[in-house]
Amino acid sequence: MSLSEPKPANVGRYAMAFEYDGQEFCGWQTQSNAPSVQAAVEAALSKVAASEIKLTCCGRTDAGVHALQQVVHFDTAVKRSNREWILGCNSNLPAAVSALWIRPVVEEFSARFSATSRSYRYSILNRWTKPAINRHRLTWVRYPLDTESMQVAAQHLLGEHDFSSFRAAGCQAHHPVREIKSIIVSREAERIDIDITANAFLYHMVRNIAGTLIVVGRGQQPSDWVAELLAKRRRELAGTTAAPEGLCFIGPKYPKIYQLPELPLVAFPDKPEAPQK
Repeated sequence: MSLSEPKPANVGRYAMAFEYDGQEFCGWQTQSNAPSVQAAVEAALSKVAASEIKLTCCGRTDAGVHALQQVVHFDTAVKRSNREWILGCNSNLPAAVSALWIRPVVEEFSARFSATSRSYRYSILNRWTKPAINRHRLTWVRYPLDTESMQVAAQHLLGEHDFSSFRAAGCQAHHPVREIKSIIVSREAERIDIDITANAFLYHMVRNIAGTLIVVGRGQQPSDWVAELLAKRRRELAGTTAAPEGLCFIGPKYPKIYQLPELPLVAFPDKPEAPQK
């Protein structure tokens, strides 16, 4: 049911969040020839509801990309408790997907259009030997990377810009202008994280930014090169698209009025508080 269509009086709207390991899927969006996260979740929810459930998500992820908190909304006249939705859904989901929470929301809420920002993390294992543990959640770069240069370069991306230089050819967005609110490159031992928050993202935008910052980190280009790329608006001049394994959709932010859970989530939200001593 679209936002423009009037709903019957007994139909309610729900917001729901999921985490998933993207290794087993062709991405979020349903495909006719490969398993998708959307198809798995819709099938599980439809079993709980004993009727068809169709989802609208905050932001589609590509094959191999993970999500810490993907938010969706759906409409249904079926009545279930929050606990029944979560446990019933999880009992019908593959091991790589888990429902985290569900909340009733007003009809005007949209998982996609109500989000004020979205955050991603791109993670790199930076050492000379290949990874074994977490190899599907990290991108391996065998050459030393200078994270300070990468951080300086990343700051050129802050603010509202035309991100054509970081937009994949298959992008279907109406325009290339986006606003990056925060971007931080940090290192802990052999792991490098690129945390980026924006109002929205273009197709492959984060992976193209990560690939470009890796070029700077290797010393192949100066930090100011990123500013030049923005100005030239030519995708072929920037770094190659970084591998999907290192990318994780952290999740969206919504206005407080919707009262949706935010990260980090409460581990046992229904557990009563311990008495004060």
